[in-house]
Amino acid sequence: MNSEAKTKRDLTSGSITKDIFYLAGPVVVTMFLETAFSIADIFWVGKLGAVSLAAVISSAFLIWIIYSLVGAISVGVTALVARFIGAKQPDQAAFSARQAYLFSIFFALLVSILGVMFAKWAFVLMGTAPDVTFLGVRYLRIIFAGAIFFFLLDVMGAIFRASGDTKTPMLVIMASLGLNIILDPVLIFGWGPFPQMGTDGAALASIFSQGVASLLFILLIMRGKLAFRFSLRPKLDLDFSMVWRILRIGIPASSAWILFSVVYLFINKIVALFGTQAIAALGIGNRMESVSFLTCFGFSIAASTLVGQNLGAGKPERSAQAAWVTAGISVLVTGCVAIMFFTFPRQIASFFISDPKVVEIGIGYLRILALSQTFMALEIVFEGAFAGAGNTIPPMIVSISGSLTRIPLAYLLAVHWGLGITGVWWAITSTGIAKGVVLTCWFARGRWKTKKI
Repeated sequence: MNSEAKTKRDLTSGSITKDIFYLAGPVVVTMFLETAFSIADIFWVGKLGAVSLAAVISSAFLIWIIYSLVGAISVGVTALVARFIGAKQPDQAAFSARQAYLFSIFFALLVSILGVMFAKWAFVLMGTAPDVTFLGVRYLRIIFAGAIFFFLLDVMGAIFRASGDTKTPMLVIMASLGLNIILDPVLIFGWGPFPQMGTDGAALASIFSQGVASLLFILLIMRGKLAFRFSLRPKLDLDFSMVWRILRIGIPASSAWILFSVVYLFINKIVALFGTQAIAALGIGNRMESVSFLTCFGFSIAASTLVGQNLGAGKPERSAQAAWVTAGISVLVTGCVAIMFFTFPRQIASFFISDPKVVEIGIGYLRILALSQTFMALEIVFEGAFAGAGNTIPPMIVSISGSLTRIPLAYLLAVHWGLGITGVWWAITSTGIAKGVVLTCWFARGRWKTKKI
């Protein structure tokens, strides 16, 4: 370890607004690039037809479980590294980073094994059509086989961001997404010397590009690009007390995200009652909502880092101010997205697929979804602020209760009350609004300021 931290910016003093954009800017760019990749992925897969699109869309809810499991590590290490940096303890920051890195490798191997084994059962649970299930299981097994790259990419990116460096992760992910966008059509349609692999090609493109990005992060850490040094040697020297400190913070957030993914398996099952086209429309709406979600996630990272470092420096009021300003900026951004969803839904849906029934269903979803965008911004930003404070229980309670409500509410509205697929859209939107309001009120109470980690 190197005890000398190469601090690039002091986030515990000066203009909060400048700090927010300094941190959030590169992350938001990264998130927009990920949105662009996600849109490109669905664009190319959509050319294969509604069945292929539904297979990939259905898989997405299972893939989110991988990200959710990674969150148990990345959320925890973000809070600890930020707190240690704010307290001017780079050696402790380095130690917690190494423990997160080592544990992520072993945990990823377990996730890969279980994911490959049980991929088919997830599609059986969702009740997708046989042709959708066949393609989806193949796609999902390839993704789970490369789960270690999901873990390494997310955990190492979190370590850089928590130390105040959001530019390096942006550049790494930019390279990864660029490679992915190039490989997608090449492997899906078999351009040049490559065979046509369809949805399998989309999965392989994702895994290969994430593997390259993970390697880039490793090389950058070895070259000292991080604000502190830690060893990347694959030596089994796990300190389970530190691992538990990380997981104790991260598990509540992770469990909420996992439950969110499981809930969407049941939502997908309800949507499947209205046909494969409805599943495809759900995927289009979710991909477009990622414009808001990923942008807010960028600001959430800024809130998490600022709250963590300022609490470490003994400045709770500055932490609170940073969170509220970040939330306000996010609301303005998502308000613009909401206007876009409401005004141009046909153009958006038609971009992904030409199937007229999918387009019509997608129009209805986007217009209803527009109503919840600003509330989603509040939920995501304050979730990040709570995480930066190491207090992840309130977001977990709000997320779990809100997500669980979606299943009976969607069934009640769509099936029992006869609203059809529109009832599912209203269930998603109304619970999204409720979660944003409740978490905002909870954050305003201020008890997170005294959380010890």
